[in-house]
Amino acid sequence: MLTFTQALQQELAESPITVQAVLPGAVRTELWDGSGVDLEALPDESIMSVDDAVDAALAGLDAGEPVTIPSLPQVSDWESFEKARQALVPNLSQRVPADRYRG
Repeated sequence: MLTFTQALQQELAESPITVQAVLPGAVRTELWDGSGVDLEALPDESIMSVDDAVDAALAGLDAGEPVTIPSLPQVSDWESFEKARQALVPNLSQRVPADRYRG
């Protein structure tokens, strides 16, 4: 979904349409009811309220963030991760397996 969002961002860069990815982590919603995960088993400090998640997402949108992670204290952590992820791209699709997989 992230790559799809980033592709849309590039495709729509010259248009008035803004596309944002929101990576919210655990948010207290009804979605958990059918997930098989007991929300109450998670530490309370790791679960964000819906209101806080939405407010953060909208603030990120207003700030022009292409990706908003409401609970992430430092945007530089995301930027470092994304830089490392992008460095993998040239090797994610090759004609032959990597040397370590060939006999």
